[in-house]
Amino acid sequence: MINSYFIENTLQDLLDEIQYVYLSDERPWIIGYSGGKDSTVLTHLVYTMLKQLPPEKRHKKVYIVSSDTLVENPLIKIYLDQMLNQIQTGADQDHDNLPVIVKKVTPEPDNSFWANIIGRGFPTPRTNGTFRWCTDRIKIAPSGKYIQSIIQEQDTEVVVLLGVRKAESAARRKRMEGRELLGHLLNRHETIKKAFVYPVISELTTGDVWDILGSNQRKTAWGGDNNQLISLYAGADSGECPFAGISTKDKQQQSCGQSRFGCWVCTVVKEDKSLNGFIKSGHRELKPLADFRKWLMNIRDRDEYREKKRRDGTVYYTKNNELGYGPFTWEARQMILRRLLRTQVRMNYELITIEELQAIDRIWDEEKDISRRTLVDLYFEETGTRLPWDELKYPLFDEDTRGKIIRYAQDSGVPLDLINTMILGTNTYKYYSNTKGLREKLTKAVNQQWLQKKVLCEPEEGRADGIEES
Repeated sequence: MINSYFIENTLQDLLDEIQYVYLSDERPWIIGYSGGKDSTVLTHLVYTMLKQLPPEKRHKKVYIVSSDTLVENPLIKIYLDQMLNQIQTGADQDHDNLPVIVKKVTPEPDNSFWANIIGRGFPTPRTNGTFRWCTDRIKIAPSGKYIQSIIQEQDTEVVVLLGVRKAESAARRKRMEGRELLGHLLNRHETIKKAFVYPVISELTTGDVWDILGSNQRKTAWGGDNNQLISLYAGADSGECPFAGISTKDKQQQSCGQSRFGCWVCTVVKEDKSLNGFIKSGHRELKPLADFRKWLMNIRDRDEYREKKRRDGTVYYTKNNELGYGPFTWEARQMILRRLLRTQVRMNYELITIEELQAIDRIWDEEKDISRRTLVDLYFEETGTRLPWDELKYPLFDEDTRGKIIRYAQDSGVPLDLINTMILGTNTYKYYSNTKGLREKLTKAVNQQWLQKKVLCEPEEGRADGIEES
């Protein structure tokens, strides 16, 4: 039941406050919009305030920024794209003509979730939180980079509006109150210079949020239908993932797992309540995603799929004096890509972009693949189509020569991984007249810690408890 007193009274007070802050200075506003209930209410309130202002007072731009991790739940992604289009279309109409700019940001292709896991072999983020690298890289960083671009291009400070509420948890309340500047509505941003944070809906309860979403016949200020959002929550029991501004300097950003609108492949939680909720509510088309996610979690700590050295060549020992795990093996990365492509074909839905595949191909060429054909051939085998750059991929050596390299490694006792690293390094610098880069590359290769017999034979001296990934 909608609280009519709140809608008629407290809501107008909040709109008055938003207007007051908007008119107080010239700093552009940036709204973090995820499509969830809190960011929808935030965007609705700001949009409503702008519509109430006379056109001559709409003196500064409002950027509505949404961060797409490229592994969003398909249902959420479709809904989010629809809402972003509606917001921009509504703002551009003559009767509104609002200074609103909608922007969707994504991680750089060579720093996406799949580029790091399939390309570089990063282990998937853990449920115990000891290796939680994903949120900062694929969600926080892209929006932060866009905010920085606005600050630099316009040579100005900005105000970031976040849909965070104290009522969400006691821990969040404590963090928010700790950042508040006494007597001010704005807080300094923790990590972005020249940015301030305006937590517009911080004092609203969850009930208040649903009251706003249910008012005005469940219509948003830009004409969107909140029934769609309510249906998504009913199917997923979900919350929202963070926007730039919640990550701290000293701690990794918490994942968006459990019941939040987040990545379909999230491995930080044992059970993805959001994805499973959608499946149970009738979206059986998402089951291949749940199956893939479960499989990916199951192979994470299997000995045959993990290297025994870090990416930089260092090694460490567990509490049991066993060599600790490093990245996924070269074979495991190929296996993951193959399975992902099969799932993509089965669903007829893009799970990995062409740009990401191109980035992974570059990483493999630089680090692992002396054939230079592994990715493009694997892609063709699984999809039946050729990648745009397939014809440009030529092996460094023919098949017979590659076979001789493998036999040489076996006969001489030299690790094949070392030989391949030196070959690929030589290929990178073969056209350089200055040989300094090549010498440094080769010297680094032969001096990696995992090659040193003393370290490998005396585990107690090389032990490094508590260090699991790199």
